Amino acid sequence: MAYDDYYYYGFKPYVSVGARRAQAARELAKLKKKGRQISPVVIEGRTIAATFWGEAWCDNLERYSDFANRLPRGRTYVRNGSVVDLQVGPGRVTALVSGSTMYDVKVAVAPVPRKRWGAICKDCAGAIDSLVELLQGRFSKGVMTRLCEEKTGLFPSPKEIVFTCSCPDWASMCKHVAAVLYGIGARLDQQPELLFTLRKVDQQDLLAKAGSDISKTRKGPAGAKVLKSDNLSEMFGIEIAPTARSQHTAASKTTTKASKPPPKGSVRKRRLTPAKRRAVSERMKKYWAARRALKRKNSEE
Repeated sequence: MAYDDYYYYGFKPYVSVGARRAQAARELAKLKKKGRQISPVVIEGRTIAATFWGEAWCDNLERYSDFANRLPRGRTYVRNGSVVDLQVGPGRVTALVSGSTMYDVKVAVAPVPRKRWGAICKDCAGAIDSLVELLQGRFSKGVMTRLCEEKTGLFPSPKEIVFTCSCPDWASMCKHVAAVLYGIGARLDQQPELLFTLRKVDQQDLLAKAGSDISKTRKGPAGAKVLKSDNLSEMFGIEIAPTARSQHTAASKTTTKASKPPPKGSVRKRRLTPAKRRAVSERMKKYWAARRALKRKNSEE
């Protein structure tokens, strides 16, 4: 095919990877000057995704025959740094992909149907203990399988994805779109919470049922974590009235083991002296000052 035939058929001549990167760097510099926040997809090594969420997204793409013919070129493009900007929002992804020129790619992803999301939450109830565990993908194989189920899980099917690209390729999925779809998987490695944003669901829903079950089974803190009133009295220097249970226990002990009543006038209440009050006040001020300083330090980090 002659050089000019590229333009006749709507395609521009091939541009090497090095030339594309140089071109991308120039375009990104212009966008940054305009104040646009740029978030490129950077792949280290040959593996596009390494965590549960990133790998599951890529595996979901590859299970559908609708995408099979164009995905290999997309993998090459995302690995060589052609996805120079990728932004994920509720139900949409926008990206810039460097090819013969800079192309705009838009991907719309349908939200998870409410009924399906409810079924997912119900099936996973009680099996996910914390948000950290969820985002790190550290849960049972059963939960992983349920979330990744084809058509009924959390990941979208081809019918739930609509994409456009400004390139002249007339294929339903061009290599630039395929690169962006893989780029989403790479981004989920770093920010897995974006999957829930993209599908317009709240990850906390997966924990709500587990939390309610825990509240029903654990009506109070464990005995080992409860401070006795004697310890509190000694810590703060005040007298605490005994609870009904302690009174009952004391009464049962007196009935099982006879003892002489204490001499009249031997029991007296301890009163805080002004010096003790000042000491307690100073200890509490230092304690809360340290807590506030730690909180400020964590928020700054």
